[in-house]
Amino acid sequence: MNKELASSRFPCAYFCKHSKWRYFILITVLIGATMSAINVTIVNIALPTIQLYFRTSLHEVEWVAMGYMLAITVLLPFFGKLGDMYGRTKLYTLGFVIFSIASFFCGSASNINILNIFRVFQAIGAGLLQANSVAIITDAFPKEELGRAIGIQGAVQAIAMALGAFVGGAIVSAIGWRYIFYVNVPLGIIGTLVGIAVLPKSLGSKKGSIDYIGAFLLATALFTFIFALNKGDSYGWTSLKTLALILITLISLPFFIYRELKAKSPMIKLSIFKNWGFSMGNILGLLSYLIFFSVLFLMPYYLELIQDYTPIITGTLLTPIPMAMGIMAPIAGYASDIVGRRFVITVGFSVISLAIFMLLFLKADSSFIYIVAIMIILGGGMGLFTPPNNSQIMLSVSSENRGVAGGILNMMRSLGLVIGVAVTGLVFSSVHSSYIYSHFHKINNSIYKHLWNNYELFVKTVPPEIVTKSFMHAIFASMVMLFLLSIISVVLCVLKQNKTSKN
Repeated sequence: MNKELASSRFPCAYFCKHSKWRYFILITVLIGATMSAINVTIVNIALPTIQLYFRTSLHEVEWVAMGYMLAITVLLPFFGKLGDMYGRTKLYTLGFVIFSIASFFCGSASNINILNIFRVFQAIGAGLLQANSVAIITDAFPKEELGRAIGIQGAVQAIAMALGAFVGGAIVSAIGWRYIFYVNVPLGIIGTLVGIAVLPKSLGSKKGSIDYIGAFLLATALFTFIFALNKGDSYGWTSLKTLALILITLISLPFFIYRELKAKSPMIKLSIFKNWGFSMGNILGLLSYLIFFSVLFLMPYYLELIQDYTPIITGTLLTPIPMAMGIMAPIAGYASDIVGRRFVITVGFSVISLAIFMLLFLKADSSFIYIVAIMIILGGGMGLFTPPNNSQIMLSVSSENRGVAGGILNMMRSLGLVIGVAVTGLVFSSVHSSYIYSHFHKINNSIYKHLWNNYELFVKTVPPEIVTKSFMHAIFASMVMLFLLSIISVVLCVLKQNKTSKN
C-alpha cells in the first residue's frame, strides 16, 4: 500500500491500515469532482436570469462564465506543481475552503462586477481541487485498480454535469439564482471535514523552489491564447486586438520553454513530454474534448432553430450523452485493468468517430430516435476513452510529478473546450454566411451580423428554405472537420498502441 495512505489523519488508525481505505479516499475526491462538474452547467443555465437581475449587458454577464474558465485553465499547471511540492491533500482541502467561501460571496454579490471577481476566486478553489484529484487517486490505488477508480470518478463527473442544468433550472425557478452558489457552501463544508479526516497526509517533496517567472510566462501564453480564441469572432480575426493577443502568445510560449529548460527548479519538467504515453495521451485528450464540446456547442442550435424543439426537449435529447458516459466510464476502467488501457482507448475513440460519422448524415428532419442514438454513441465513446487515457497519462510520470501531470491533463480538457467552440464556430459561421450571400443577394456582411444576432428577425428576412439549407450546409462542413479530426485521433491511438508496450 502507498506509504501516504497509511499516514491518514483519521483518528482511528486501525482503518487506515486496511486496503479498503482507498475507497474512502475516492469518495472524498468524488465530493470535489461533483462540486466542480456541477458548477459548470448549473451556472450557465442561470446567466440570462443574472443578466436581467443586474440589468447589465451580455458582454458583462458572459464574464461570469468566461472569467471562471480563463482562471481555472491558466492556474491548473501551477496548482499541480504546488501539490507536488507542498502536499496534494493540503491543497485539495484548501480548495474546498476557498470554493465554499467564494461561492457564498458569489451568492451575496450586490453587482455584476463583484460577482465576476468572486467567480475568479471560485475558480481558484476549483483549480486546487481539479489539479490534485487525479494525482490523489493515482497515489491511493494500485496500478491494476486505477482504471476502474478513475472510471468511477468520470462517471460521477458526467452524472453531475447532466444534473447540473436540471438542478440549476429548478433552483433558479423556485428560490432564485443566488442559491445556485449557496448550494456549494454545505457541500464544501462537508468536503473540508471529510478531507481532513480521510485523506492521507501527502507531504510532498518540498524540494527546490517555485519558478514564478515560468509560471507567469505560461499563464500569459494560456490567457492570451484563450482570450483570442474566445473574442476573435467579435473583435474580428484580423483586428489589431486579436493579432496583438496572438503575438503575445507566440512570444510568451517560446520564452516559457526556454525558461523551463534553463531553470534549476522548473515549474514543469519538460522531460516528461519525452514520454510517448504522456504526450500522446494529452494530445488525444485535447482532441477528444475538442470534438465532444464542438458537438455540444452545435446541437442545441440545430435542435431549437431547425427542429424547433423547446429548450426542455433539447436538454432531454442531450442528456443521453453524460448518462452514457456515466454508464460506460466504470466499465471502461474495469476493462482497461483487464485487457489493457491502449486497446480500450482505441475502441473508445473509434466509437466517437462512429458518432461523428452518423452526424454527417444529419438532416433537417432527422428523427428523434436517430438523434438520441447518436448522443448515446458519442457519450459511450467518451466514457470508454477518457478513464483509461487519464490513467495512462498519470501512470506515465513519476509520483513527484503527478500533480503537474494532473494539472496538464485538466488543462487540456479546458483547452479542448475553448478551441473546439472557437474553431467550430468559425467554420460554421463562415459556411453559413457564404451560403446566405450566394443565395440571397439582398444581404451583406453588416446586415447579416445584425440579423444573426436577432434570429427572429433573421428568419423573417431570409426565405425559410435558404435559412434551413444554409444551416445544414454549415452543420455538415463542421462535422466533416470533426470527422477528419476523429480519424486522425484513431490513427494516433493505433500508433500509440504500437509505440509502447502493453500494460
